[in-house]
Amino acid sequence: MPNCPSCGAEVPGGFAFCGRCGAPLGAGPRVEERRVVTVLFCDLAGFTARADRADPEDVRALLRPYHARVRHEIERFGGMVDKFIGDGVMGVFGVPVAHEDDPERAVRCGLAILNAIDELQLPVRIGVNTGEVVVAADRHDSEGVVGDVVNTASRLEGVAPVGGVLVGEATWRATRAMFDYEPMTPVTVKGKADPLPVWRAASARSRLGVTVDRAPATPFLGRDGELRQLREHYRRVLEERSVRLVTVGGEPGVGKTRLVRELRAFVDARPELVNWRQGHCLPYGEGISFWALGEVLKAQAGVLESDDPATVAAKLADTVAAAVEVPAERQWLETRLAPLLGLAGDPLARTGTPEQAEAFTAWRRFLEALAARRPLVLVVEDLHWADDALLSFLRHLVEEAAGSRCWWWPRPGLSCSTATPAGDGGRTAGRRPSPSSPCPTPTPPA
Repeated sequence: MPNCPSCGAEVPGGFAFCGRCGAPLGAGPRVEERRVVTVLFCDLAGFTARADRADPEDVRALLRPYHARVRHEIERFGGMVDKFIGDGVMGVFGVPVAHEDDPERAVRCGLAILNAIDELQLPVRIGVNTGEVVVAADRHDSEGVVGDVVNTASRLEGVAPVGGVLVGEATWRATRAMFDYEPMTPVTVKGKADPLPVWRAASARSRLGVTVDRAPATPFLGRDGELRQLREHYRRVLEERSVRLVTVGGEPGVGKTRLVRELRAFVDARPELVNWRQGHCLPYGEGISFWALGEVLKAQAGVLESDDPATVAAKLADTVAAAVEVPAERQWLETRLAPLLGLAGDPLARTGTPEQAEAFTAWRRFLEALAARRPLVLVVEDLHWADDALLSFLRHLVEEAAGSRCWWWPRPGLSCSTATPAGDGGRTAGRRPSPSSPCPTPTPPA
């Protein structure tokens, strides 16, 4: 009876795939492809000396929680653990699924690993590098990711400071707007003829999923018609004191983000004071169902990443008090807004229940209170990553929030087509928009 070349299991004759691991049987052409990935190496500092003469079971007991924490953080940010080598861990971002922000994910993962491992009181060093590799598409051998970027990331980890994340030039160029970096003296590593420029990641400049806003470096061209439509929607919101939901869809690079900036410049130039709040839907992470709403509330309350829970609760109370005059309603709103700031359980746990319906009502009431004082523009980025719970709230908001000068504008991003009515991957396809709900605004190719 033949054996599977991948896992070694015995396979009866006549089968094309292994019944245990699913690997294809029989000889076939090796499938490889070139990709740009970001590689993260993490290693325990001083582990060799610490494990010297230690019992193997004690070493295993030390490594088990360390490996589990590192794996959890890598997978939480959308990466993949390529291999464990003793106390060393190699993570790859961009395989098997590539994302436009893989370098950012890797650096954020490195900083998160430092915080997670700190609880175990283990000193670690991390190196991150971005570049081109050759990837085995079947991923069934030990050399699945091969390229100089892997070797360089390993060398960077070897010279990284204890408790630090050291990145190469390509990673730094891709993420320098998202993080504060400390330039380091170029390092000389084995196998490299010239010293390598390196930077130490100090901290993130923005919250997860939020892009640092920078002034456009090029003139605005080819989108005058779409911008006129958006300006007209905004004017009608002010005149009619109505709620409008506008969806903009298009392929990557057609100018959706730039369109947002131009609209914001138009709104900022007008005489009336306007609340502009922006949130993002994330494709990865835990407890992110209503992340976009959390970003909106954090911006309104002035909540910082460094704030402790007591400070966050105080800022929430002040924000609600400024928007709502009735004391009893304030307490009701604070209780139901708190989960969006991480002060209570995940509101998604009550999906489809009367409790979540009450939470939707409270969130809508808070937004109505803000819109009653001044016009409110809410931008939801990358709606194609939103799940059904957030989409349900958006529909609830548009259908129920009548009479407020509130404009909820979800802007779908990369994978949305111009034919998708609500930018949610087709989940509302075929539903005819009501006059006060979605107003699709397609973005044609440039």
